[in-house]
Amino acid sequence: MFGCVACYVHGRLKLVLADRQRPWNGILVPSDREHHASVRRAIPALRAHPVLGKWLYLDARGDGFDADVERLVALVLADDPRVGVEPSPRRGPRAPARKTKGRGR
Repeated sequence: MFGCVACYVHGRLKLVLADRQRPWNGILVPSDREHHASVRRAIPALRAHPVLGKWLYLDARGDGFDADVERLVALVLADDPRVGVEPSPRRGPRAPARKTKGRGR
């Protein structure tokens, strides 16, 4: 997902691990906007992601990153309903494109 690692727990997308350039260097936290303030009170270093504003973001270069990750993982393992989103339904496999023979198209 976005060239990152998506983590599903309890059937929901809970975290996206990003190891690229900012703002894709840290942990993205899928969460409904209605829960953002509450989750940010629990982990104040979380911010709205500058590209995916519907998700929260923990910058890997922030002070206290390791401790914040531990708190975040504890929320995930406790299946906190504020963290995570239901995955979109998967579409079936796409049919291969049909080749046309000698029709000049």
